Amino acid sequence: MAGRSAKAFALHRAAAIFSKNTSLAPSYNTLMTITRDELSTDFFTVLAADHRSPEIPEALDVYGWLCGSWDLAVLRYRAIDVSAQNLTGEMHAARVLEGRAVQDVWIMPRRGDRTAASDPAMNMYGTTLRWWDASIQAWRIAWTNPIRSHREEQIGSWQGRDIVQNGTRGDGTKTRWTFTDITANSFHWRGEAWYPNQTVWIVEGEFLATRRQA
Repeated sequence: MAGRSAKAFALHRAAAIFSKNTSLAPSYNTLMTITRDELSTDFFTVLAADHRSPEIPEALDVYGWLCGSWDLAVLRYRAIDVSAQNLTGEMHAARVLEGRAVQDVWIMPRRGDRTAASDPAMNMYGTTLRWWDASIQAWRIAWTNPIRSHREEQIGSWQGRDIVQNGTRGDGTKTRWTFTDITANSFHWRGEAWYPNQTVWIVEGEFLATRRQA
């Protein structure tokens, strides 16, 4: 009964908050703080999945191998060769949405190296949602990096032993992101762009990944 009373109080309080036009955000944030523990537990429980959805053919489970944690060596970012700067990052991936998708988080600099003074131009804390679309027998890719207001949409699939993702930006720029040299514990990632009125692919980003051992 105590739990129900607390929830009823929270709902009553929420109704009262939304009925007012003043101080809405601070009051709403206070309500969310009250229920944060419950929401956090439920959110990760309902998001994560421990196996591939049976709707996805095993041979077309393009990103299942990516699940886990990876350390990144940064070779190129924003089309700048940074291989001599010893920049590092990390990436974490897991199955989500009843196993119909794989979501990852790419972080640079690594969490332990991040500070308020980190260069926003060389900063990444973004997420990719890769979900299986049976209607096209391929994976739809949505990448977002809020720090740089950067987003991409692509279609991904196997091409031989490599994974290739293709997309087109709003300005007509074609994008091609690839996973190559894939092993159980490593891969090579390259992000390329073909700008309007250009005749060659430009490498915008490049990472070498090594699986983090438990």
